[in-house]
Amino acid sequence: MRQRNAQQAAQQQARIAARRQAERERNLFALTVGPVTPLRAQNLYQIPLEPAPPEPLQLQIDEQNVLREAMSDEFDISTLLEVDADLSYRRPGIGPDVLRKLRSGQWSIQRQLDLHGLRTDEAREALGQFIRLAHRTGLRCVRIVHGKGLGSPGKVPVLKAKVLRWLVQKREVLAFVQARPADGGAGALVVLLQPSTRLMRH
Repeated sequence: MRQRNAQQAAQQQARIAARRQAERERNLFALTVGPVTPLRAQNLYQIPLEPAPPEPLQLQIDEQNVLREAMSDEFDISTLLEVDADLSYRRPGIGPDVLRKLRSGQWSIQRQLDLHGLRTDEAREALGQFIRLAHRTGLRCVRIVHGKGLGSPGKVPVLKAKVLRWLVQKREVLAFVQARPADGGAGALVVLLQPSTRLMRH
């Protein structure tokens, strides 16, 4: 009986010692560094917010320009074209020698756009984007392949007439002529673009 009481007392002391040890471990940080004072709210570091992404202003301007420069199928070009079989065009103030040089191939064709197989809306959009990009990157002479209409009903080159209208309405276009036989003949136009003012400023 006496031995059992001694064992119980020893177990009770062990439990008390274990609780004290656990309490010391929980308070180890406070016992080590001593009393602490919480930081005042005004000393807290404020994490800066990420700046809002920039608005695509140039894209908006380009889209507005596209709307202003929309190419109409109803535009009357009959008074603007040279009276010849090739229906050549030069903007007012551009001399006739420019057409002669275009016809003779004195301007090197730097890039071309092929509109074969495109519907009217697709061709209009592709042409507008191509002319804007070519002008922006400083190209001066490009070729537009519209086809001869051999696959159209009645073999009438419908797209050719539309391309003529669209090009006349583009402010970047100074002149165009029907391509030489080696460059596509009646199925293509050679187009002269005005110099890019953006590149001239640099």
